[in-house]
Amino acid sequence: MLSLSDFFVKTDSTCYELGSSTGTLTRQLAQRHFASAKWVGIDVEEAMTRKANELLSVSPQHNVSFITDDILSFPYEKSDLIVAYYTIQFVHPRIRQALFDRIYESLNWGGSFIMFEKVRGPDARFQDILSSLYVDYKRDQGYSADEILAKTRSLKGVLEPFSTMGNIDMLSRAGFRDITSVFKYICFEGFFCIK
Repeated sequence: MLSLSDFFVKTDSTCYELGSSTGTLTRQLAQRHFASAKWVGIDVEEAMTRKANELLSVSPQHNVSFITDDILSFPYEKSDLIVAYYTIQFVHPRIRQALFDRIYESLNWGGSFIMFEKVRGPDARFQDILSSLYVDYKRDQGYSADEILAKTRSLKGVLEPFSTMGNIDMLSRAGFRDITSVFKYICFEGFFCIK
């Protein structure tokens, strides 16, 4: 994501991270680019924004701000780059298209939306295989069966990923014509879109 941003951030750019959490990615992007580019991290959770601002105060970057707001209703300025790192999957499917529409509209012509998401398999058979591989991966990372099950249950009804084609269809309906995958591992994918 950092390297991709090099193609879109200009000296006068406005850039957003949707679901910025504690601000790590936003700060890394800002450090990589011009001090005159404006970076805004948006998160709906006040505790996340507070932590992001605390971390920012330790190592100030005057072109970075973190805001507690809803990414669906936030008043975006025209921007050259918008990133969402495992965020959109938590937006309710009923309003996800409206969010993609707003992202597309807020980008300048030639701007980019980069989105990394958990994705579903294209059908039940693929989903079963991908889920099994992901459980094996978690076990290889040292997680117990109880921890894996607890995490799965905690995300039920909260995390609602779409398939690769489901995401591409929604991005296309928003107006994006140039969409490609830049990362794929088991059930995780990075989508790279240019307006």
